Amino acid sequence: MNKNSSKILNTFVKAKGKLLPFAFIGPHLIIFTIFVLLPTIFGVYISFTQWDMIGTPKWVGFNNFREILINKGSTFYQQFWSGIKNTLIFVIINVPLSICIPLLFAFILYMCPYCSKLFQSILYMPTLFSVTSVGLIWMQLLNHRFGLASLLGAKVPWAINMPHAWVSLLIMSIWWTMGTNMVIYQSALASVPRELYESASIDGANRFQQFIKITLPSIKFQLLYTTVITLAGSFNVYGQPTIMTRVDPGHAPAIKVLVFHIRNIAFGSGQSIAGIASAMSVILGLFIIIVSILQFRLIRNEDI
Repeated sequence: MNKNSSKILNTFVKAKGKLLPFAFIGPHLIIFTIFVLLPTIFGVYISFTQWDMIGTPKWVGFNNFREILINKGSTFYQQFWSGIKNTLIFVIINVPLSICIPLLFAFILYMCPYCSKLFQSILYMPTLFSVTSVGLIWMQLLNHRFGLASLLGAKVPWAINMPHAWVSLLIMSIWWTMGTNMVIYQSALASVPRELYESASIDGANRFQQFIKITLPSIKFQLLYTTVITLAGSFNVYGQPTIMTRVDPGHAPAIKVLVFHIRNIAFGSGQSIAGIASAMSVILGLFIIIVSILQFRLIRNEDI
């Protein structure tokens, strides 16, 4: 092999080594760009326009944002702030429960490993169901005429009465999503040396003290991750309250969260008002980003 051929071969090998990482991330990057990045940019653009999803978008500047944030006489103003209030109620209650309950189960299975795989499978199984399946299952269970709740004597219209509708929504959501967080916590707990618990027991620490002093500090990163993910999912809740309001649309206004209104404005009956819906989505997205950043700043420390 002459010198020129050797140089060409070396150049090809070096170029191949540099391009190899892009070959792995390229497909994901293409899919992310097509289905996430470009729709997000287009959605932000549409929030500054008047558009019915058929004609050409007409630029209106910040009019859509003024309509939903300032104009108290507007229907969209009422829907937006009502949706924000209901969403915040759901987030404030659901996020702590969706963190604490899976963590409790994970800790119990960690400390009592007997049949832990069986119980882990049972608790994780609901996450495999679609939101429609989960909603229909719980609506039948909580049916006050012929469901399990009525057989147990609780003849309450759970889906339409307040605050029972909130209880139904929270039970449904936590039961459906807790498996994922539980598995994450179990994986994190498996990396905690059991010697720490044994030493703490010798020093006289009970299970609660061990949980506070050993378990929580050891899984800080996982707690931060699940909190951010659960928070974002809770702000975007849509399927569960939608299925519940289908039972009796006129009697469950308190669980109509913001995404419910966004979807109805953009794709509901009548003329689509995509600009208003996109403006609401942009505000919700910015709110989620700000809250997530604050979480990182409050919880993060040098050990994470």
